[in-house]
Order: sequence, then C-alpha cells, then structure tokens
Amino acid sequence: MTHDDLEQLIARTAMGERSAFGDLYAGTSAKLFGICLRVLDDRAEAEEVAQEVYVKIWRHADRYRVNGLSPMTWLITIARNTAIDRLRRRREAQPGLDVAETLADPAPGPEAMAVQGGERAHLAACLGELNANRAEAVRRAYLLGETYADLAARFDVPLNTMRTWLRRSLLQLKECLTR
Repeated sequence: MTHDDLEQLIARTAMGERSAFGDLYAGTSAKLFGICLRVLDDRAEAEEVAQEVYVKIWRHADRYRVNGLSPMTWLITIARNTAIDRLRRRREAQPGLDVAETLADPAPGPEAMAVQGGERAHLAACLGELNANRAEAVRRAYLLGETYADLAARFDVPLNTMRTWLRRSLLQLKECLTR
C-alpha cells in the first residue's frame, strides 16, 4: 500500500467511511499486530491491544496531519504507544518495581509545545483560505465533534452535500498544509 493510498484511507476513515477503514485494517493490521506482539511478547494481549489501536484510529483519524511524514509512521506510533501503555499497566500491577520506572510525564516538552504552536498557526491560516461556511463546518465536525447530519441541518444543505463539503475542504487543507 502506497503513502498516498494510506493518506486517502485515513482521510476517508476520518469522514466515517467504514469501507475505507476496512481497507486500512486489511492493509496494515499484520504490521501493527506485529509491533504490539514485539512490545508485549504475549499473543493474546497483543490481539487485545491491536483491537484498541484500531478503535483509536477510527476515533482519531481526523487528527492525522499531512506533514510530510509517512502515514504508516503515524499508525505505528499509535500501535507502539498503546502497547507500551499496556506494558506499563502490567508492570504497575507487579510489586517491586520502582514507581519512577512506570510513570512518564504526560505533558509535552518545550520543543513539542513550540512545534504545536507553529502547526496551530499554519492550520489556522489554511482554514482561513476556505470558504467561511466550509471552514466553520470543518471546525464543528473535527474540533467540536458534530455529526454530518447536525452540520447538514445547521447549514441547510443535504447530507451528501455536507459530506462533499468536508471531503473537499480536507483535500484543500491537505494541499495547503503541505506547502
């Protein structure tokens, strides 16, 4: 599966397309399961974590940002971090481990905060290039979690028109963010 194929499948998954999610699963599940298995060294637990990974992907596909990095890297990061979180919980249940070994600071560091600030400004500028209604629909769908049906009613357009607005807006944002 190519870089572009994965990006398209993630974008379509973000719009709630089950068939795209199925194709994404079919194309990536062996790799992501392998990562979970390597981290956890327990097949049954790795299967559970792989399921959690795909639930996260389904729920957060809209958070994938086209930033020049491989979409597979994004997927692998989700799998690896979910498996590590499970491993930490397993260790916490075992007595005798130093607490400092099992805890990580959840707050982003200074570098991450600076990068996020720059990305936020870039995204805001790209949203500014969209038609005002479409930008508002994107914000409501992907930042506030409104459904397509709610958005269609709010903007007084048919449901399929709203889906088209969002799909085209995401493609336009993708193009802008890669500049």
